[in-house]
Amino acid sequence: MKYVFERAGVVITKENRKDVDRVIHSIVGVEYKSCPDTWRAVKAKLAEDEGAFIQELRSHASIDKY
Repeated sequence: MKYVFERAGVVITKENRKDVDRVIHSIVGVEYKSCPDTWRAVKAKLAEDEGAFIQELRSHASIDKY
């Protein structure tokens, strides 16, 4: 995921970690805190269209960026 965050321009900090996690859950449509289901969905989304996933992650202004 580090590569994905770098491509999206997202900096993970102690302060924004939960916000980023919620954004990822929202992108893949999985209820927050369901980690195994979320990461399966993330892997599938990245395999399907990595660029679209990164663009969606990038579009969330509430998370810190470079």
